[in-house]
Amino acid sequence: MSDVNDYEDGDINAVDSYDDEVSADTAVTTLEYIAKSLSDDAEAVSVSTSNRSGKVVLSLQVGGDDMGRIIGRRGRTAQAIRALVAAAGVRDGVTTSVDIVD
Repeated sequence: MSDVNDYEDGDINAVDSYDDEVSADTAVTTLEYIAKSLSDDAEAVSVSTSNRSGKVVLSLQVGGDDMGRIIGRRGRTAQAIRALVAAAGVRDGVTTSVDIVD
């Protein structure tokens, strides 16, 4: 039986590290622009990023009064924001996910 460390670079059985930092600058900029445009208090908008399982997760925080505007009726605005940010993430070559945080 072979050991995990016996694999060479480029081997089909080698596992790439999922902890690598992946840049999603276009997606972050797009999310910030949309959220600030929809919000009354643009200063309260903040976006933080994290990497989970090869995916970039963008966490959006807005002011309490602007939460309804960002989510929209039945979540339609939030769904549209997620679609736009996903398209922007493709430009960076990453898969993105948007979490709207209280």
